[in-house]
Amino acid sequence: MNILITGAAGFIGSHTSEKLVSNGHYVVGLDNFDPFYPRHFKMQNIEGLIGNNRFSFHEGDILEKDFLNDIFNQYKIEVVIHLAAKAGVRPSIENIGDYYQTNVMGTVNILECMRENGITKMLFASSSSIYGNNTKTPFAETDFVDNPISPYASTKKSGELLCHVYCHLYEFDITCLRFFTVFGPRQRPDLAIHKFTRFIDEDKPIPVFGNGSTGRDYTYISDITDGIDCALHKMKSFKLYNLGESRIILLNDLIKTIEDRLGKKAILDMKPMQPGDVQVTYADIEKARREIGYNPQFDLKNGIDHFVTWYQSKKSGLYPDHIQRSAAF
Repeated sequence: MNILITGAAGFIGSHTSEKLVSNGHYVVGLDNFDPFYPRHFKMQNIEGLIGNNRFSFHEGDILEKDFLNDIFNQYKIEVVIHLAAKAGVRPSIENIGDYYQTNVMGTVNILECMRENGITKMLFASSSSIYGNNTKTPFAETDFVDNPISPYASTKKSGELLCHVYCHLYEFDITCLRFFTVFGPRQRPDLAIHKFTRFIDEDKPIPVFGNGSTGRDYTYISDITDGIDCALHKMKSFKLYNLGESRIILLNDLIKTIEDRLGKKAILDMKPMQPGDVQVTYADIEKARREIGYNPQFDLKNGIDHFVTWYQSKKSGLYPDHIQRSAAF
């Protein structure tokens, strides 16, 4: 199968590309190397893919429709996995226009290019953030999600609605996957597990928003890519699935798990809750289990162990000044 993956050099995108290439698919990867975090992180993400004869990479932006059309014209794409987006809840509050331009209009461009080129199958990366501060847990795909509390969340809900429109008007087969706090090797450096691991390792205070009682459903990256692979083979009309681990981990417990793995205590910098942050995320995954065979395998402790092993092997390349700081102590 020839598969186009947008955001292919990102955390989830690079792992998904590796999995599908290893499964015998041909992957065309796109990424614009958004400066949200340093380019060299993404270059390392795809270093194992470059040169593989089942992988082609193109640098460009989903806002550039001519660029997209060139890709669709060059390759016989059969399925699109649309992962590209401006990420982050808090930054979206300060840059609402940019988030809507990329996450909504970029998705329109992808859908229009698909329509114009006769491609009707897509997996769309949505987010647990669309549930907002839903008081019913665990979150189910049938829950009311019209009260997002961040611009980022609202762009993901808008993306789902666009997908539904194209399924209705043009008989597309689109599955929207709501990811729940994905972590693992190559995780973005701004996200909690990566940031906390690095700061504890470097004896820096870690920012703790709220009183440590917020909870997240942390999902290991290989469980997410397994879920993507399951969904890839069962696309039919418009579908929604939660992909989570289906367990709440409190922030204080997350910190302790990282401390135990590193053998070091964290220096806590307590801060108030931030606008746009939700109190808890918790996935009901029974629909995904039943309909696509999703079956997560990793709990937090095992996932953190794999992440820290990766971090310790890569930190000198990711953070070249780390060696200099360590030598100064």
